Amino acid sequence: MTTSTDTGTAGSPAVETAGPAVLRPLGLFTVLLGATLSSLDFFIVNVALPSIERDLRAAPATLEMVVAGYAVAYAVLLVLGGRLGDTFGRRRLFLWGVAAFGVTSLACGLAPGAWWLVAARVAQGAAAALMLPQVLATIHATTRGERRARAVALYGAVSGIAGLLGQALGGALVAADLSGTGWRAVFLINVPIAAAALLVGARAVPDSRTERPARGDVLGTVLFAGALTALLLPLTEGRSTGWPLWSVLLLVAAPLLGWAFGAVESRAERTGGSPLLPPSLLREPAVRKSLALGLPIFIGFSGFMFGFAILLQQGLRYGALKAGLTVVPMGLTQIPAAMLVPRLVRRWGTRAMTRAALVHVAGLAVTGLTVLWAPWAALTPLALAPGLLLCGLGQGVQLALYYRVALAAVPAARAGAGSGLAATVQQSCLAMGVAALGSLFLALTPSLGMRAAFALMLGVQLAGLLGLALLSLRLPRRMA
Repeated sequence: MTTSTDTGTAGSPAVETAGPAVLRPLGLFTVLLGATLSSLDFFIVNVALPSIERDLRAAPATLEMVVAGYAVAYAVLLVLGGRLGDTFGRRRLFLWGVAAFGVTSLACGLAPGAWWLVAARVAQGAAAALMLPQVLATIHATTRGERRARAVALYGAVSGIAGLLGQALGGALVAADLSGTGWRAVFLINVPIAAAALLVGARAVPDSRTERPARGDVLGTVLFAGALTALLLPLTEGRSTGWPLWSVLLLVAAPLLGWAFGAVESRAERTGGSPLLPPSLLREPAVRKSLALGLPIFIGFSGFMFGFAILLQQGLRYGALKAGLTVVPMGLTQIPAAMLVPRLVRRWGTRAMTRAALVHVAGLAVTGLTVLWAPWAALTPLALAPGLLLCGLGQGVQLALYYRVALAAVPAARAGAGSGLAATVQQSCLAMGVAALGSLFLALTPSLGMRAAFALMLGVQLAGLLGLALLSLRLPRRMA
């Protein structure tokens, strides 16, 4: 048993207690498998939505809730999940989260109706929020030096790789129609994987927690959840439901709830309490800059994956399998790019993010021009591959480097709070990407046509990436 000075997600200094001193390869594989499951299920339904619509006779707004319910519950409960892991032990919460994810995946796969599926997806997002925060916190508590750098790079890469794998695997499973399960297989496949992760994780994942866990912040947790829900729910559902009064009222309430959350957290910090997210952490300029990097990265990524799936299936009339396999070229470059991040950081420091953003811009430009100018019948997977290869190369570096930059900016005494905040930014932006860029694409399609609407959506993402390149130039060149 070893101890090391660290912190929990509450942000107050504490002493970490770890089980085994080092996270072994099997343990790292297991926690990354959990992270992969949670990210994969955000995207796996994209290619299954047409089948769900036909089978369950789901309305378009209900289909969006299948995606949004998971995303909102996931984003809202992430910080609370991290706090619970600090208090009760990260291995225990990871295993609880894995078990709950398997059970809720089974509930999704057996859903008899559309609203049952929505409810099960909300519960599945809550299970993911229990599981995911323990992954980065365990890596931080049980690794050091170059081993930690490689583990964090792998963790960052998981989000992107899981998104691509989700659409490819989802397409393959829907097309295979295993034993007549159709779209249900995209959820049922999680059950044996979760069971295996549960069995291995109990032995291979080291435990860590804070010796003096922070007191609960009930009011802060409620206000934080309320503010995020009031923002994300109308953004994801407002357009498809015609912007009813409830969606407008929630959007108006979101900044007020955010202000109330900030006031409660500031008071808790001033009076020696345990704020869920310490306001002083956000006042660190380096922290704000590093977290701002996540906005164009994750909003752009989820918006692109959502819009591209619609373009392929509704515009080009690709089947689920063909649509899923079309994104494979992104993975072919994204995986090796992510693995090269430690080497790129040693050579270029944070300027690796700048170069990655520009490569990604080139990939979006090639993809957009291909969609605009190539004859509709000529838009084959092979024709789309060059742009996707460049996008994957840029994304691989961005996704893997984001967490390393974010954690390097956080003072050592607040690493737990910083990791929880970084994960919350990621998941919130993934939800907003589908809501903002996806809704923009769908809203423009009737008037401009699918080609032009998709190209304009890529243009917005491209502008965000140029902003990312400029912002990365303001970061300290060298990093720990």
